Amino acid sequence: MTQSFDRRLTPARPDRAAAFLRGQVEAATFVEGEVRSIAAAAVPLRRAPRLDCALDTEAVRGEAVTVYDTDAEGWAWVQLAGDGYCGYLPAEALGPSEAPTHRVAALRTLVFPGPDLKLPIIGALTLGAKVGVGETVGTYARIREGFVPAGHLRPLDDVELEAVAVAERFLGVPYLWGGKTSLGLDCSALVQVAHAAAGRAVPRDSDMQEQQVGAPLPDGTALRRGDLVFWRGHVGLMRDTDTLLHANAHAMAVTSEPLAEARRRILAATGADVTAIRRP
Repeated sequence: MTQSFDRRLTPARPDRAAAFLRGQVEAATFVEGEVRSIAAAAVPLRRAPRLDCALDTEAVRGEAVTVYDTDAEGWAWVQLAGDGYCGYLPAEALGPSEAPTHRVAALRTLVFPGPDLKLPIIGALTLGAKVGVGETVGTYARIREGFVPAGHLRPLDDVELEAVAVAERFLGVPYLWGGKTSLGLDCSALVQVAHAAAGRAVPRDSDMQEQQVGAPLPDGTALRRGDLVFWRGHVGLMRDTDTLLHANAHAMAVTSEPLAEARRRILAATGADVTAIRRP
C-alpha cells in the first residue's frame, strides 16, 4: 500500500518516480535523476508543463536541481535541492552541475560584459543567486556570464546577521504569487529568501513554515523582531514589537505596517484571524 505524500515535495507521477521512492509510491518506472544547476537568472517552476499553468515558485541562478524527465516540448520535471519543491521548468534554463563559491548579497546586481560600469549590461541577478567566481578584476568579479560588482557578492558561508534586515531590503518590491526574486515575490518567499541569506533553510510555503519553523508562542507573549505571524495562506515578519513586514496582495507590494492594523484589515476582508505566531 502506498503512503500519502505532499505533491509539492514528492517527485512521483503514475508513469515515473524518483528511485528513492521505490516501495513507497506506485509508478511505472523509477529513475535516479540527473543533478543539474539553474543557468538562467531566474526561471518559473510550474505545477504542470504549460505556460498558462500557475506559478508555484521560482528557481534562481546556481540552484541545484535533480531532473527526472524531459519531454519533446522542452519541459523538464525537476526537484529543487534547496527546499525540495517539485515541478516543471523550461529545460533550456538548465546547465551542468556546478559548485558555486559565492552568493549575491545585494537586492539585485547587474552583469556587465567587462569590468567597466560604462558598458551596456547583459543581465541581472537577484539576491540569493549563486555563482562561481573565477577572478577579481579591480572592483569586479568574473562569473560565467560576465562581470558583477565584487562588493555585491559574499562567500557562501558568509551569512547575514539576521533575516529581518534582509527582508527589509525588499520594501516596495511588487507582490507576485509564486515569485521569489527582487522583481516580485510572495509572502512566504520573503520569509524563505531572508532566512536563507541568514544561513537558515526554511520551507517554501506558509503552511509548511507554520508547521516547521521555530516554536509556537503562547498567547499573550510579547512579540519581538523576527517573530513570524501566520494567517491561513499568509505570513509576515515582525520588525519590532508592533510592526509587521510582509509581501501582501492588499498593497501588491512588500510593506511595513502596524500588526494591529493588518489584523483588522485581514479579519474584515476574510473573516480569518492570526492562526499562529512562531519564533525562529
